[in-house]
Amino acid sequence: MMTATSARPTVQQLRWQDYELGMFCHFGLNTFGDKEWGDGTDDPARFDPQAFDPRQWVSAAQAAGFRYLILTAKHHDGFCLWPTETTDYSVRSSPWRDGKGDVVREVADACAEAGLPFGLYLSPWDRHEPCYADKEAYDDFYCRQLTELLTGYGPLVELWFDGAGSEGREYDWRRIMDLVEKHQPDAMIFNMGRPTIRWVGNEDGVAPYPCWNTAESAKASLFTKDMLTWLPDTSAWVPAECDVPIRELQWFWHPGAEERLLPLERLLDIYYRSVGHGANLLLNIAPDDRGLLPEADVKRAIELGNEIRRRFDHPLGETEGAGNELTMEWPSPQTFDHAVVQERIEEGERVRDYRLEARVDGRWMTIAKGSAIGHKKIDRFAPVTADGLRLTVRQADAEPLIRRMACYLADDART
Repeated sequence: MMTATSARPTVQQLRWQDYELGMFCHFGLNTFGDKEWGDGTDDPARFDPQAFDPRQWVSAAQAAGFRYLILTAKHHDGFCLWPTETTDYSVRSSPWRDGKGDVVREVADACAEAGLPFGLYLSPWDRHEPCYADKEAYDDFYCRQLTELLTGYGPLVELWFDGAGSEGREYDWRRIMDLVEKHQPDAMIFNMGRPTIRWVGNEDGVAPYPCWNTAESAKASLFTKDMLTWLPDTSAWVPAECDVPIRELQWFWHPGAEERLLPLERLLDIYYRSVGHGANLLLNIAPDDRGLLPEADVKRAIELGNEIRRRFDHPLGETEGAGNELTMEWPSPQTFDHAVVQERIEEGERVRDYRLEARVDGRWMTIAKGSAIGHKKIDRFAPVTADGLRLTVRQADAEPLIRRMACYLADDART
């Protein structure tokens, strides 16, 4: 495995890290049973989303500023949202579209039409499939399901492998990874096997600080302290993804639960502590039993997107450069309360200690300091009126390469 200091991202990882915001959609039989984890015994006849409209999902995602979408093709209950040849526990056995529908197909097509990258979640744990108890037989079964998804639905941006329920279970990850490499070499691989991105380790949507892009392992799930053993040829560059549902503790839709919608200020705090710590944020918005994203959830997500744009679309100044010091100056003082700094991470993550200073009345004063910058670090501070902003790198593994340094006045007073 490469050392942390020598690690570099692939072109695909760089592209994915620039997406920053993704939308997760948990949808399936659980949607119709008021459940989070079905046990694999629910009748497929319950699945009948009469107003199913993935274009509405995609439109909402893009209006809110999400740059990719992940769908649960199969959750732990084993129910498949595509007409798989591996089991009859799928949409093929439902009344929806007279048993001829394919949720994965329609969502993939809606994403493709809108130019929104599309990814899939396929639970390794399967509570319905009888052969799950037979490791070799289930490995064959799972690889057949995965192959159908890898080959039938166009380019995939990400494959989400959930460790929940699989604690202590070993799957044939070498074989699984070889299938992904063969059929979807550009897809990000989430957390298991030979991952190219890792789970942040919680379902609160927040990353610790510092959250380095390099790692040698990650937690398997919320239900164990065990760390995963990745395949030995896993790259050291494994950036973090932070997942969280927009309704507190509910990944699937439940009737009468709008009061669980996270308030805007909580979502903004999550944004600062995920994207603002250099990670990606994957926010779950669950379709309801109509097959639509609930209006209240869409409204809240768009409020979040609008506020992010309001705060960060109009910098008061920006610059880039190399070396231990980078300065931005104005002919007259500017008032700002945020700074965003990004490294040119294609050359690795180099900064280990930095300080931001503002020049007020001719004197430099410290307004923020930290360790990691990586893909993006957002610093918030009390409003300061200054005619200069200076980044000083106090420790680095190699010459600092700053892709962008910008400052903003995001306080409500600006509006």
